[in-house]
Amino acid sequence: MTTPPLPQQSVAHVSNEAKEANEALLNLAVEVADIGLWDLDLVTDRLEFSPCMRRMFGLTPHEPITRERFRAMLHPDDRERVMQAVASAQDSHRRPAYEVEYRVVSASAGDVRWVAAKGRGVFDAAGRCVRLLGAALDITQRRHAQEQQHQTSERLALLDLIGLATRTVTDAAQVMQLTARILGEHLGATRCAYADVEPDNDRFTIRADWSLPGVASSAGTYSLDLFGPQATFKLRRGQHLIVNDVDRELGDEGGGRMFNAIGIKAIICAGLVKGGKLVAMMAVHQATPREWSEHDVRVVGEVVDRCWAHIERVRTSAMLLEQDRRKDEFLATLAHELRNPLAPLMYATTILQKVDDAVRRDRALAVIERQTGQLARLIDDLLDVSRINRGLVELKRQPNPIAPLLHQALEASKPALDAAGHRVSVSVPDETAVADVDPARIVQAVTNLLNNAAKYTPDGGQVRLSAWVEGDRIVVEVADNGIGIPLQDQSKVFQLFTQLAHAGMRSQGGLGIGLSLVKRLVELHGGQVSVHSDGLDEGSTFRIELARMPAPTHAESPNAVHAVDIVHAVHAAQAAQPAHHGKTAQTAQTSQTTQIAHTAPISHSAQAHAPGSLSTGTASAVRILVVEDNKDGLATLLELLTAHGHDARGASTGPQALRLVRSWRPDIVLLDLGLPLMDGYEVAMRLRQDTGLIGVRLIALTGWGAQRDRERTAQAGFDAHLTKPVAPARLLAAIGEWMSSAAAPPQ
Repeated sequence: MTTPPLPQQSVAHVSNEAKEANEALLNLAVEVADIGLWDLDLVTDRLEFSPCMRRMFGLTPHEPITRERFRAMLHPDDRERVMQAVASAQDSHRRPAYEVEYRVVSASAGDVRWVAAKGRGVFDAAGRCVRLLGAALDITQRRHAQEQQHQTSERLALLDLIGLATRTVTDAAQVMQLTARILGEHLGATRCAYADVEPDNDRFTIRADWSLPGVASSAGTYSLDLFGPQATFKLRRGQHLIVNDVDRELGDEGGGRMFNAIGIKAIICAGLVKGGKLVAMMAVHQATPREWSEHDVRVVGEVVDRCWAHIERVRTSAMLLEQDRRKDEFLATLAHELRNPLAPLMYATTILQKVDDAVRRDRALAVIERQTGQLARLIDDLLDVSRINRGLVELKRQPNPIAPLLHQALEASKPALDAAGHRVSVSVPDETAVADVDPARIVQAVTNLLNNAAKYTPDGGQVRLSAWVEGDRIVVEVADNGIGIPLQDQSKVFQLFTQLAHAGMRSQGGLGIGLSLVKRLVELHGGQVSVHSDGLDEGSTFRIELARMPAPTHAESPNAVHAVDIVHAVHAAQAAQPAHHGKTAQTAQTSQTTQIAHTAPISHSAQAHAPGSLSTGTASAVRILVVEDNKDGLATLLELLTAHGHDARGASTGPQALRLVRSWRPDIVLLDLGLPLMDGYEVAMRLRQDTGLIGVRLIALTGWGAQRDRERTAQAGFDAHLTKPVAPARLLAAIGEWMSSAAAPPQ
């Protein structure tokens, strides 16, 4: 039995349903695959995009699209290539497939997307292309991944090239130069330079750079301020300075003046921060404006990091080799210096055993005394160096006129100077030249310089000891007309265990310790020491600079200042004041001191001044918080400040200080470091984190006075560092200076 055929109408219906189903399935597949479809009618010049295609181009569903608009939305670098592919697809003889990858600039967001398009031409019976049909796929992520992979490979290859070129180099400047050349050539730059940031964090030095032929070198030392305040701020925090067009982006004050002066119109300057400090920078210069890519910036940042690490290894290796060499020299010198006195000691002991003659015994005993004294001096010098290196030297600082100390040093050096027949001239300031120093250590430092001059000046030479006041500094100089120092050796004379080759003829023993001790002792006082010589046989001048204290008043003695001196100053000031609230000034002082023993914080209100009192003459009281856990020290300092018209309060612990600062808002906080519960560093850190307390001045008032202590307080946010004991006049004058500078209008 056969099935009767379906009516023709029914067959057509089934065929249409199947076609619609197939089209729906195709549309679904296209949507799921995120494929865009396009159709260009070359006869009518009508262009149609599917919804997915519109999304790729950033077009709305009903926004018109024409061939001309399609062309305009292509990336400028791809436009001609794509239109050439469209034209080729219309070739009636070859009839090639249309296949091209290009970038399109989104009409809505303005971002750039990558598209892979394929299609074919439709040709009529005459062989004329009348239509182009095709599909497109968004390949942005794929191209970005490929680009990143390419950039990574390129970057690693560059770093490997730099590593291979510098691996065996042992000179830091050569490492800098090679690295700058390879990086500059890789980026097609005008100039490239590596810079060391100096320890003061305010200057940077370019020791070697690379530039195109005819472009001047940038080697030299510069101030970071040349970059302008905003750029300097960023660099110190490890952020990069990126300028595509100097004239458009920077004003003269923002660094534009500097860059234009050296013919630079675009720059990358990558700062490198280690341990919270800016340590190095790598700069890439372009003589014309340039749009730097993220890849360019990343390359420069990685190169400066790698370069710094390698340079540090080179320098460390060189330093270790130098230390090893100097250690060997020192051991040899030490053995020599120890043997020198041991020989006569042995002879003298033998004489004592053999002779009964009193005169000869006395001579032998004198030899023993002299040589054991020489041994003792050697050992003392070694112990001094060891203690200083370990931070165990505690300075006994006190206000001292510099002149008597220089006379003491001259007296100590007199035997060596007289033995060589030197003529000595002396010029020292009067007693108003006062410094806060450990007198024994300053005498030791100047004595070492005088002995050095005596040793390395031919007999009958001239030695000059002079000192003078220069602004807020006291300068001490020891000059001679001796053998001088070659320029290349002048940076070495203060190194430990250094014996310069040219000085061998004049050497009279020693371990190469004396000048190193001078430098370290002066730096412990916060001072500086330097040397100048015009060369061999031109003599030498050693210069010490120390901070000058205000000249002592008639009420002060330049001798040691302890807490009792502050008490005396308070009593003198209060004795000149009228009775206050029914009490004598002495009674008020006594009650305040007793109060400290029982409670904190303590407040001492500013008092009126009588004529002739010790007031500094301030027009208005300064609000001062004293944070000190020593009860007597807190009491006497509060009384001193109050007696001089200041509004002073006290706290004996860190938490009390924090509460009082936030509630009372003082102008100045005199803050001890060794506090119970919370030390002064943490108190300072918390105060500096409070933006509402930016104007409060933090002053470290502490017994810790080594250079490393001063560096630590500076890093913690203190505005100044005073080492106890501080002379009352010095402290009061400093308070006046701080407040004057705070009130001064900005320049």
